[in-house]
Amino acid sequence: MRSNLPSQAVHERRLSASHRMQARHRRLRAAMGGAAMLGAALCASAYTVNLNPANPVTVYLQVGAGSFTNDYIYGGQPQRNAAINTVSAAVPPNAVGNGSAQPMTTNSAAAQSYWDGYTYCSVPGQLYIGGFYRTTGYVTGAAQVTAVVPAALTDAAGDVLPFSNIHWTSSGNGDNGAEPFPAGAFVNGGVQNVGAMSSNTWNESCLTFSYMNNTVPPAGTFTGVVVYTLSTP
Repeated sequence: MRSNLPSQAVHERRLSASHRMQARHRRLRAAMGGAAMLGAALCASAYTVNLNPANPVTVYLQVGAGSFTNDYIYGGQPQRNAAINTVSAAVPPNAVGNGSAQPMTTNSAAAQSYWDGYTYCSVPGQLYIGGFYRTTGYVTGAAQVTAVVPAALTDAAGDVLPFSNIHWTSSGNGDNGAEPFPAGAFVNGGVQNVGAMSSNTWNESCLTFSYMNNTVPPAGTFTGVVVYTLSTP
């Protein structure tokens, strides 16, 4: 997404989630999509890269799959990507609701960073999240990545499964410090912060999702949509 607004730019990504409970097993799904925007480079660390200033303000957010014409350091240009990826967990019948966290896997193939092609995330166990915020110079205040979360996942019968049952950890291949998109858990309805970007930086992390498996909902498919937004000061 490219914006020429002098004071604010916003970019959104959507995440849909579903949970299926059957007589013999449970399946939990969450879907995350990818998107795009643009930039230029200076020096890098494991998960944050300094970028040259840009005019107009330019923002980029990718959750899961994304599209670039080439890697960023080779002049790559981000493209729009409408894919919605899925993360899922199947709970063994004898473990349903016993509180043993279940690892979730993704169908996203986004393992490499579009910064330089480095294999940063491990799929299917991790989901890529990254982006950048470029301005004409130093700007006080960071761009914020937030998630708008429904009160619960619901099925066709109106049964509910709290979104707070989905947690994540954050890491990246080669990282040795605090992540720009840290570990957390979804709230049960509302807006929550999931990360921040200083002006003229590229930032990325790999999220590993888990289903907490501490409730026994009725059989059915539970769904919901989370909207990720990148907003500048």
